[in-house]
Amino acid sequence: MKILLLGSRGQLGTTLLPQLARFGDVEAYDHDGIDLADASVTRRRILEIAPDLIINAAAYTAVDKAESEPQAAARVNAGAPGVVAECASELGAGLIHYSTDYVFDGNASSPYKEDDPTNPQSVYGRTKLDGENAVLNSGASALILRTAWVYSLHGHNFLKTMLRLAAERDELTIVADQVGSPTSTLALTDATIRLIEYFVEHDGFPAEVRGVYHMTCEGETSWAGFARAIIAASNDSDTRVTDITTADYPTPAARPAYSVLCGDKLDRVFGIRLPDWEDALDTCMTGQ
Repeated sequence: MKILLLGSRGQLGTTLLPQLARFGDVEAYDHDGIDLADASVTRRRILEIAPDLIINAAAYTAVDKAESEPQAAARVNAGAPGVVAECASELGAGLIHYSTDYVFDGNASSPYKEDDPTNPQSVYGRTKLDGENAVLNSGASALILRTAWVYSLHGHNFLKTMLRLAAERDELTIVADQVGSPTSTLALTDATIRLIEYFVEHDGFPAEVRGVYHMTCEGETSWAGFARAIIAASNDSDTRVTDITTADYPTPAARPAYSVLCGDKLDRVFGIRLPDWEDALDTCMTGQ
């Protein structure tokens, strides 16, 4: 089998790439290899490579910057997934595409299910939802995996920022009125590998399993709670975390106040359930 990984140097791509070789030949590209903002280049390169499975872990993820660069965000988050999915459909290839909790408005009080109404409140969220719809409308053999609060020990993310700041300061002020499920790239990779195993065993993703799934770690916490857990797990800092509100820390893009995603469908269809977020954090921090 030939696998094409897009976004190979992002958080998830970096964790996922070493695990793919077991399935066959892997071609991995970041934006300097295939510029997803250029639809014609993207289409030509994918058709040249002719993969059996495409994993799109690439996205325009600068949430606040997207507010002032909506066209740039749309090219990568909305236009590119449509091109990738059309190529997958033409080639008869499978597609795994990652999306986000930002497709919801965050006004819920219980975990979002896949068929709950979407109502994105930011350019990033709107462009990611447009990308989902482009994949769904392509007819490709595709799975769309919505995830949230992604972190790892490499790249730019909340975990890395908290570890750095905790080494520099005695106190951190962190937003406590946004609730979600921190999700490590290790947990996402393990779940994705199981989906690829399913793809191999079934010679594709049958029509009855295609569509949208939620893929986050179990449980929920606030950003402040996540920060406290990170500091506790680091074992070398006594930095205090003080709760603040979203209003105390305004940003150009609106963040969902509640973005917990229900993972029951992924479990029901594929028998996959990600670990509790605290266990996943321990695994990430200890490497065990």
